[in-house]
Parts: sequence; structure tokens; C-alpha cells
Amino acid sequence: MGAALVAAMADPDRTFDAIVIGEYERAFYGNQFSLMASLFEHYGVQLWMPEADGRIDFEADGHEQLMIGLGIQSKREITRTRIRVRTAMATQAREQGRYLGGRPPYGYRLVDAGPHPNRAHAAWGRRAHRLEPDPETAPIVKWIFAQRLAGHSVARIARALNDAEIPCPSAADPERNAHRSGREWTHTTVRSILANPRYTGRQVWNRQPTEHDLIDPANTGLGHRQVQRWNLPDGWVISHRPAHPALVSETDFVAAQNIRARRGHADPDRCYRLAGLLRCGICGRRMESCWANSRAAYRCRHGYTSASKVDPERPKNLYIREDRILVHLPALYILLAKPDPVNTPPTAEDIIGHLRAEEITLTYDPETRSLGTGSREGVRITIDRTR
Repeated sequence: MGAALVAAMADPDRTFDAIVIGEYERAFYGNQFSLMASLFEHYGVQLWMPEADGRIDFEADGHEQLMIGLGIQSKREITRTRIRVRTAMATQAREQGRYLGGRPPYGYRLVDAGPHPNRAHAAWGRRAHRLEPDPETAPIVKWIFAQRLAGHSVARIARALNDAEIPCPSAADPERNAHRSGREWTHTTVRSILANPRYTGRQVWNRQPTEHDLIDPANTGLGHRQVQRWNLPDGWVISHRPAHPALVSETDFVAAQNIRARRGHADPDRCYRLAGLLRCGICGRRMESCWANSRAAYRCRHGYTSASKVDPERPKNLYIREDRILVHLPALYILLAKPDPVNTPPTAEDIIGHLRAEEITLTYDPETRSLGTGSREGVRITIDRTR
């Protein structure tokens, strides 16, 4: 509303020449008046407030001091109100398990829970809501947890859902997910379901709190914008008692989280010395480490993930063993660094350290079976063919 009013002030055909503010708390926050006063003067729009007994004189020091004081008081009241509201919402979620709004999680739907517990809101006709399992999507959530507990990966679960042509959450509820594509299940979608504690039947609040960031740090006069970021689990507010029917037991939910944590640990016996240094000569992506036939190797799937079907036009996966690359590193080092022949030849670890220090990446071309380099300046040197 405020932005629309400022835009209307710039219209030469506007139908008003003054603005009357009845409550100062709804007008200026902090130092906003000092930033807006010149705008009112520029467009010739008067400002009237009861605290000034009429029109504000933009050039009078007394009126300027009054508006600065009212802005500080307004900021104080808004801050106090925000603290009270957040404290009340945390208490309602923790002690009462009350549903506090937002989109229901996939697998649930909203149902009427009677008149609003606040008498004033109830008098206005507002109703309370609660979560209830959705007969169409709740079995999918149970199946996802069962598959995870059986040891299946997130990618395999997503692929099975896509192969069965089960609508993803944004496709199952397009009205509430208009900002999403709704095309298919992804790793992120399955992972977020497995990590949502609300499926245990307990109400959870403050998982994604609203914060305020500067619109432009170089121009603080533009103010702040609201952004939402995921909160850490220690900042969540969880109800003491179950608030709605559970789709998974708390024991199974904790077990599913432990599966993810256990798989996150790397095998200490597997070492990938060229990790992050190889690129695919077909698509340009960084190649990922893999363990093939008890040896370190690297592969590129050209953007394909096991959560989706294979594109028939996609090139075949690229594989290269680490030992076949290491034998060519000395020749590569001679071309790049031109070391003194009198000195001791560098080891493979020395060459790899040099590549990382100079931010040089290696490119493997499967068509010519050649290995090349690319530095920050885009230089590429083709060396001996790999066998």
C-alpha cells in the first residue's frame, strides 16, 4: 500500500494534494520520515498528523524532531509486537500443538477444527484448522519411509516414483505450489520428506523463519526485504504431545535420519587424489569420483541422475581410471612448469599439489582418448594419448 501511494504521488494527474495519517505507528518506521520528507516536498504533497495539530512543516526543526521521535517510538512498538507474537506462536505450537498456518505437508490436508480459539477471531467468523492424512498422498509418504528403512537410496526412491508416474508434491497440489514446475520427483523432494518431523504427528514451527535483509547494502535508505531461510533443528519449536495422526513412528523417523548420516561418511580406504581436478571433454562438467573394480576412477553422466529416465540422446557415461591419468602427469608437469632437469623429478603428489595451487583442471576427451589442461586463462595443452 505504501509503495502504491508513493507511486501515485509521482502522477501529475493525481486526485489528492495531501495525506492524512491518523496513527503514527502505521506511517513511518525509524528514520523513514527523514528519507521521505524531500519526496513530499518535491511533489508538493502535504502531510497532516494529529500529533502536529495539523500540517507538517518540512522545514521546521520542531516538526522534524517530532517526526524522528515518533519514528523511534513506532520502531519500538513494532519490535515489541513482533516479540510478543513470536513468543505466543511458539507457546501455542509447543504446548497446544496448534496448526499456525502455511501449506500442509505432502501427505496431509487441512480440515475444519471448529471455531477459532481466540474469541475475537471467532466472532469474525474465522475457523481453526488441523492436519489430517490425505487418503491419496499419505500412503506415498509411508512407502517412502519404508523404502528408506529398507536401505534404498534417495535417488532410487525418486526414480521408482517417477517410473510409477506418481505426481510429485507440486503436481498433487498445484494451487498451493504455483511457483514450482510440478514435472517430476527429485532427490531434494524425497530428502525433504524424509527430514520433516511433522510426519511423526507432532506440530513443528519455526523451521523456515522470516528474516529481514537490506535491499541494497550500498543504499540503506531502500530499507529491508523479507527472506525465508531454513533454520537449524535446535531452533525448531516442537509440540510436547502429538497434534495430528502420524504417518511414521518416531522410532522409524529417527532410524531414517541415521541412515542418511551413516551413508555420509567416506570410506577411509578409498582415496581419490584427482578429485575436483578432472573435467569431461564432452559436456565440460567436473567428473565425479567412483570406485570401480577395486580402483579409484572418475566418471561423468552428463547431468543425468538416477531420479529421472535416461534421455536417448544423452551420450554414454564417460569413465577413466585414475592410474591411467597418473602416468601422464610427469609429461604434463614438464610442459607446464618446465622444471630444471638437474633437480629430482617431482612425485605425483607434488604435481597434483601444483595443479591445485595454480587452479589447473584436466580435461579428458573420450573421442581422441587424450588428456589436456585448462587454466584460469583458458589455456589448453594436449599431451600424450592415454592407453
